[in-house]
Amino acid sequence: MSFWRALLGRSKPVKPDLDALFGLPSAALTLRAGIGLVPTGSGSVAFRASEGAAFADVERDVTALLNAGDGPPVEQATDDYGYTWLVVRAGAAEGAGPDERSQGGELVDTDITGLVTDLHAVNSTLEANGYGPSLLCSLVGFTDSAGRSVGLVYLYKRGTFYPFAPKGGKQRDNALELQVEAAIGDDLPMEKDRSRWFPVYGAPGL
Repeated sequence: MSFWRALLGRSKPVKPDLDALFGLPSAALTLRAGIGLVPTGSGSVAFRASEGAAFADVERDVTALLNAGDGPPVEQATDDYGYTWLVVRAGAAEGAGPDERSQGGELVDTDITGLVTDLHAVNSTLEANGYGPSLLCSLVGFTDSAGRSVGLVYLYKRGTFYPFAPKGGKQRDNALELQVEAAIGDDLPMEKDRSRWFPVYGAPGL
């Protein structure tokens, strides 16, 4: 079974609760204080075309929809599996430098609240315009001063989060993932079935 087919699953999906995304700023504070992880400033939404739809047409229509009006600007990226991610980027938080790292190499805060608001807007816009069945997951990236990376992944069809920590090649840092899970279990609805902690190698922000 392929990664994305396993992600979608065969059971009846939970009704998505996009407001769960607003727990991410609290989780970010917990991760910074407890583990030293801070947001990279990049978040993304993965989607696929519905069966029978022309994927190129869906990509074009979705991008045009999201970049029209007052919504957040999005970029497109493709992961190692060939699926499309819609990427949004946050600015630095008030009082922080213009980049995610200062010239001295210290990590600085990005506007995680604004980033989450933009991710919610992307998901809500797609859902409201009939693309809900195409949504797979959302991801917010974190990093620390040692260069470790973690993505907090929101499974759209299960309404839960899990951590994914790549560490070169096709390997993952399981110990760090468990550490993150233990740290933020009170902040976010975590996916209890660890067999669903699917790797998202190549996802933007990691």
